[in-house]
Amino acid sequence: MDLPDVGIPPQLARRMSMAEQHEYLRTRLTRRRTLVTAGAVAGGLLTGCASDGNGSSPRTAASATPAAKVPGSAVAPFGRHLAFGADPRTQMRISWQVPAAVRKPYVRIGARPDELGRRIEAEIRDLHTPGVTGVRPALDQYYVHAALDDLLPGTTYYYGVGHDGLDPAAPEHRSTITSLRTAPTRPEKFVFTAFGDQGVSKAAAAGDDLLLKQDPAFHLHAGDICYADVNGRGEKTDGYDPAYWDLFLKQNEQVARSVPWMVTTGNHDMEAWYSPDGYGGQLARWSLPDSGFDSRTAPGVYAFTYGNVGFVALDANDVSYEIPANLGHTGGKQTAWLDEKLGELRKAVDFVVVFFHHCAYSTSSHASDGGVRAEWLPLFAKHQVDLVINGHNHVYERTDAIKGGEVGRRVPVGASTDPTRDGIVYVTAGGGGKDLYGFPAGVKESYEGQVRDLDSVDTFQWTKSRATKAETVEWSRVRYRGFSLLKVEAESGGTPRLRVSALAQNGDRIDHFEVRRGA
Repeated sequence: MDLPDVGIPPQLARRMSMAEQHEYLRTRLTRRRTLVTAGAVAGGLLTGCASDGNGSSPRTAASATPAAKVPGSAVAPFGRHLAFGADPRTQMRISWQVPAAVRKPYVRIGARPDELGRRIEAEIRDLHTPGVTGVRPALDQYYVHAALDDLLPGTTYYYGVGHDGLDPAAPEHRSTITSLRTAPTRPEKFVFTAFGDQGVSKAAAAGDDLLLKQDPAFHLHAGDICYADVNGRGEKTDGYDPAYWDLFLKQNEQVARSVPWMVTTGNHDMEAWYSPDGYGGQLARWSLPDSGFDSRTAPGVYAFTYGNVGFVALDANDVSYEIPANLGHTGGKQTAWLDEKLGELRKAVDFVVVFFHHCAYSTSSHASDGGVRAEWLPLFAKHQVDLVINGHNHVYERTDAIKGGEVGRRVPVGASTDPTRDGIVYVTAGGGGKDLYGFPAGVKESYEGQVRDLDSVDTFQWTKSRATKAETVEWSRVRYRGFSLLKVEAESGGTPRLRVSALAQNGDRIDHFEVRRGA
C-alpha cells in the first residue's frame, strides 16, 4: 500500500494504529499552530486499514459517488456501532461506514454465527464536506444504517454487514461476524456505563478497554463525541476536520459493534458546515430511537426504557447560556417534550436517568450552566428524576443530593440517598479521554480512599448575558481529575436500587453511592 504524504515517516506509519497516527499529527501540527487535519490520513490510510475494514444535509445513496469506480469486493466496512430502536426489547439499529460508495448494502443476522439466514437492507447516507483552500480537501463520507425490528427480547443475535461484492457470511469474512443482545422482557439486573468528552487518543481507547470489562448492556455518551470541531462554538469559523470521525468510529468499533452506543449532542458536535443548527453530520452518522421528538430538529433528543429504568437524552445546546449558538433553537419544544416524557416514565419505571452535555452543577472549568438550571431543573424536581449525568467538564465530580438548589442531604462516598426525600444527585462524567481539566485554585481532589471534605467551594455559573456569576457552593462532594467512567448496576428485585460507581482508568473505584426510592 502506498502511504500518502501526511507528515508521518512511512516506516513509522505502518507500525502505528489510527489513534496513534492521529495523536502524532495532532501534536506535530499543534506546534505549528495550524488546524489539525486528518483528511489525508482518512482518505489514504483508512481505506487500507478498513480492509481488516457544499455543506448540505446528508444525501441519499442515489447522489453518492458511482459504485462502479470501486469494486464492491475492495470496499471493507468499518466503524460498526449499535443503538437501540424505540423499544430495546425488539429493535436495534446497526450503523457502519464504508470508504467508498457501494451498491445494495445489507445486514445478515441469525441465532448462530454460522447461520445468518435473515438479510435486511440498509441505506447509505452520503455526507459531503466542502474543502477549504490551504486547510483541508473536500471529503465525501458514506454512512450505512440498517433497522432491525421484530427481534426477540432477551436474545443474542450474530450479525455481519456487507454489500454487493462482499458477503459477510463468506468464509473469508466470517472473522468480522459479531453479536448483539436485545433487552429482556421483564426487568432484571443489568449494568450500564457512561461518560462524555471522549475524542480520539490513547486515553480514549484505554477507556473503551475498561468499559468492555464491565460487560454493560449499553453505554451512554454525554456529548462531545469526536472533536472533529475543534473550537466547539457551533460556527463555521471553528477549526473542523470531518475525517476525525473516521478515526473515532474505527477506534470505538471494538466496543460499539456489540454494546449499543447511545449518544447525545455536545457543543463540539454542532458542526456548522451541514445545516443552520449544525446537526446534519449527526443525522448522517447515527440512528437513534424515535421517541416522539423530531430527530431532524435535535437528533440527540430521545428516550428509551431498559428493564426498570427509563433513560432520557437531551440536547443542552438548546438551553445553554455559555455557548449560545443554538440557544432556543427548538422554540421550547424540547422542554415541553421533556415534561411530558418524564411524566410518562415516572408512572412506568422504578428509576429515571437523564443525560446531557452541559453541567447543571460543577465547579470545574466550564462550571455550571444557568440555562440548564433555569429550564430543566424545575422539571427534574417535579418528576423526581433519580440521577443526572453530564459531561462538558473533563473531570469526575459528584454532588450531594440537591433539593431546591441547596444540599438536601449529604451523600458521602458509600452512602445511600432517596430522591423522594433528599433531592437529586448530579454526576459530571467528563473524563472519557479528552485532555483533562482541574478544579478551582486551592480546591483539592476528594475521592474514595482520599477523602478531603470541604465546607464550600468558590465557583460560578453562566448567566443569560454570557457573563459569569460567582457563587459559593456546598454541594461538591467528590472530585477526581483523572480519566474515568461511570458504572451503574440497576436492580429490580426486593428493594429496587441503582448502585453507582466511578472507576479510574486503571480500574480502581474512586466513588460509589446508592439510589433507592422510598427506602
